[in-house]
Amino acid sequence: MIAMLMFIVVLLLLLVGIPVAFAFGTVSILFAFFIPELGVEVFEVLPFRIYGIMSNTTLMAVPLFIAMGLVLEKSKMAERLLVSMSALFRDVRGGLAVSVVLVGAMLAASTGIVSASVVMMSVIALPLMLNAGYDKGLASGTVAASGTLGQIIPPSIILIILGDVMSVSVGELFMGAVLPGLVLVGLYIAYILIYSYFKPEVAPVPKNIQKVTIKEIIISIVPPMFLMLSVLGSIFAGIASPTESAAFGVIGAILLSVLNKSLNFGMLKYASLETVKLSGMIFMILIGATAFSLVFNELGGTDLILEFFSEDIGDVWVFIAIAMLSIFILGFFIDFIEISFIIVPILVPIMEAFGIDPIWFAVLIALNLQASFLTPPFGLSLFFLKGAAGDTIKTIEIYKGIVPFILLQLLALGLVIIFPDLVFAFL
Repeated sequence: MIAMLMFIVVLLLLLVGIPVAFAFGTVSILFAFFIPELGVEVFEVLPFRIYGIMSNTTLMAVPLFIAMGLVLEKSKMAERLLVSMSALFRDVRGGLAVSVVLVGAMLAASTGIVSASVVMMSVIALPLMLNAGYDKGLASGTVAASGTLGQIIPPSIILIILGDVMSVSVGELFMGAVLPGLVLVGLYIAYILIYSYFKPEVAPVPKNIQKVTIKEIIISIVPPMFLMLSVLGSIFAGIASPTESAAFGVIGAILLSVLNKSLNFGMLKYASLETVKLSGMIFMILIGATAFSLVFNELGGTDLILEFFSEDIGDVWVFIAIAMLSIFILGFFIDFIEISFIIVPILVPIMEAFGIDPIWFAVLIALNLQASFLTPPFGLSLFFLKGAAGDTIKTIEIYKGIVPFILLQLLALGLVIIFPDLVFAFL
């Protein structure tokens, strides 16, 4: 029960805005210090755990993929892609929104960084859709949902973190997430086309989209597609590890920026500093979570939860339902990194006890965590969108527009639960 109290205290601190790493570390130290049977001696193995984190070759892919995404963010790639896609779908009702989803999917496969994708799409695509007469709810929902595709479509930072936390192959996770990600893209496009067909006024056919030549389309689409296929293809074919492919991706992103004539010292400085900031934040959280898990496990928290699910309940589907519901509800209040480091390590022993396939379960978690970017009041994509859009769109319009896409994400999650072969199709 002390372990459960420790867990609740951490969640309360996170809800009041205490930085994640400090919430983990502070609670761990306080509980270890004031519980006589533990003592601070429990942290004697912490330096070895930290060294293991820093020398983990899988986690080295995180800063590399972040750097790759940040370079592509400044290379004007998204703008060229959107112009080309918009021209291709200019005669289709809802085609502009469809092009935003497709560009979001390509950005997800190229960058894997949700914040960068949402901000880029908000700045470039949202004004284009509003000027064409699109409903503000549909426009904002499409932009926010498309920007979050980087959570499930490889290379995804969350899949790398889940691979490490759950001790599974990141390459296999990437392969397992491809088809579920494409299913989600298909659901988004189907919803947009059906909604705009029955309510034409929400997505009028734009009259101000200029035609582009085949050459312009090829120049804007082929280079990022080639980079995406090179990075993911080398992983899927077993030629390179995710870390090696990420390093190749950084070089490829720099070469793309050279082709787009956008490479300069300011861009490299921005990408380097932001990579250090984001990577430092993730690794600090991981160190704090390691300290938390040491104390939590010593207090018997994991054993208590394992006993509850495997003996008191004993049903695998009840466990899956409770796990998915818990992650979904927590996603309203805390972000995916916190959930990955707090909840997932607790669920892993139970998953193993029930004999659940870890790749399938990890993809379910990744799909579920994607919704945490969209669910109010603390959905990060909503903040990114509102910050970039300014006064052109109201918060309540963003909330209304995002509801159908959250339901589509839950539908995709249900389809993967019912049809697990969606995960194993490429394995």
